[in-house]
Amino acid sequence: MHIDDLQRTAIHVRKRLMQLIYEARAGHTGGSLSSVDILVSLYFKILKNDPANPGWEERDRFIMSKGHSVEGYFCVLQRAGYFTEEVLSSYGKYKAPLAGHPTRNVPGVELNSGSLGHGLSVGTGMALSFKRDNKSNRVFVLMGDGEQGEGSIMEAANAGGHYKLDNLTAIIDRNRLQISGNTEDVMALDDLEERWSAYGWAVKQVNGNSIPKLLACFESLPFTSGKPNLVIANTTKGKGISFIENNAAWHHKVPNEQQYKDAISELDKMMEELNHGA
Repeated sequence: MHIDDLQRTAIHVRKRLMQLIYEARAGHTGGSLSSVDILVSLYFKILKNDPANPGWEERDRFIMSKGHSVEGYFCVLQRAGYFTEEVLSSYGKYKAPLAGHPTRNVPGVELNSGSLGHGLSVGTGMALSFKRDNKSNRVFVLMGDGEQGEGSIMEAANAGGHYKLDNLTAIIDRNRLQISGNTEDVMALDDLEERWSAYGWAVKQVNGNSIPKLLACFESLPFTSGKPNLVIANTTKGKGISFIENNAAWHHKVPNEQQYKDAISELDKMMEELNHGA
């Protein structure tokens, strides 16, 4: 898929996730929007996967550790072909297969997540098993930056470095806002690169809302042979919608009718500008 097509896909996903949240009257808006470009880059260009065969043994594994940002994730899985638009439209409805966090009964989901801090531990175990079985599968784990306050993440980081898991890539959606406010006020994280490097990880920082830069970063994996990889993806919470961007109140907030219309209008304008420049 060409870069322009990936960018169009990202806009489509942002529009669809806003619709899901608006119609379900629930959802984590800001973090879903910030992580869209990461998910689109992985699922449509980087991951070795087969939506027609979600259990394919040779697939790369992706874990959405920040499982509360599920709306964007579900939209990407549907767009990739893991399930139908009809299933996606059932989100938030009684007895629907799609809940407010990822579960393994959904095709393409590798781990029930949402209780923060678990994803990297599971991903580290997966990567270690692949190494010991001499398999080429890779493991990607997307975490939130507020999630870094969980001690289990540092235990997993220590293990990943110890076992030299260069088939493991952790990604931090570094949007600098969590439910309680700015991450630097809640639990400072500005030393992330030094901290993870000390655990034996190869670290790169990237603009996490730039698909070309994300692809260049992911395509250079592993960064260093014998070291697990950390991508600090510097993003904007609420990316793509002006009145949601960098606003902590939108961590978990549902748009009213006018806000929803305004959001879709902004995204439509972004699509028009992209098409005009193509």
